[in-house]
Amino acid sequence: MTYPPGAKNNTARLSETFFLTEDGANLPFRHWLPKTDPQAILIALHGFNDYSLFFQQPGDYFSKQGIACFAYDQRGFGGSPKRGLWAGSAAYTNDLLTLIGLIKQRYPNRPVYLLGESMGGAIIINAMSQTGMPAVDGVILVAPALWARSTMPWYQTGLLWTLAHSMPWLTLTGQGVKVMPSDNIEMLRALGRDPWVIKATRIETVYGLTDLMDEAFNSATLLHGNTLMLYGEKDEIIPKKPTYAFLQKFLASDTTDKTVAFYQQGYHMLLRDLQAPTAWKDITAWITHKPQQLPSGADNRARQILAELILQPVKEEE
Repeated sequence: MTYPPGAKNNTARLSETFFLTEDGANLPFRHWLPKTDPQAILIALHGFNDYSLFFQQPGDYFSKQGIACFAYDQRGFGGSPKRGLWAGSAAYTNDLLTLIGLIKQRYPNRPVYLLGESMGGAIIINAMSQTGMPAVDGVILVAPALWARSTMPWYQTGLLWTLAHSMPWLTLTGQGVKVMPSDNIEMLRALGRDPWVIKATRIETVYGLTDLMDEAFNSATLLHGNTLMLYGEKDEIIPKKPTYAFLQKFLASDTTDKTVAFYQQGYHMLLRDLQAPTAWKDITAWITHKPQQLPSGADNRARQILAELILQPVKEEE
């Protein structure tokens, strides 16, 4: 079940702390601004169960490089309305399109980039395929959520469908699941103490996220334009199989404006891992002067691995 927005009876606008949508929802809004006029604009979308504060450290860094950064709590997450409830893929996409328009009004002569982490990356992939999508200068996908049903075992998809259609209100806490989202233990402990990070997730919300991942995975050939995708080789949240399968389709067409970077020591939370500054520097370089090679060389690593995939099928996760 989804909990979509209401009627569009308001004029969308931005304040210092809120993004007011067309249906009157107040979405908490954060910004990190350079001390002088920005060279570029970056709109950041958080991941599942997270909220806009995820961009605190990256935003501080990018603003010092002359990049103005903006992030908001998406519907159902953080301090937004209907916390814990899934608004539907269309709602998340439409909110992003609206915000892009508002930011472009504020900065009419500056390049605008989108950055999405995990779920945020999937939303951006879907948004880029929409006919009403405002022109942007590039997108950055950080470990995008691409674990589509077609890449899941049958028993996993079957259980999800059964629970979502019989007990949609049931919540999952993830306790007992042995996955490591980051090597930054101090940061993970802080998230565990943060009351705005959702700890118990409704089954119907997981089902909605899976619908979103299906859409993003199936949009690989529709994602065109200036794109940077970052993935940690130690990612235990979004498996390699769907990520590599997506990349093989994504890169099958012209790769002129497509850069992929693999970080050998990277986990799912690449922007908050212990080696996060490495990714920040790569993103800054890509935005400001589009180098032949990223400072870290992670794009060379990706080319090496992806070239090997052409010679052999994607292996099942161990």
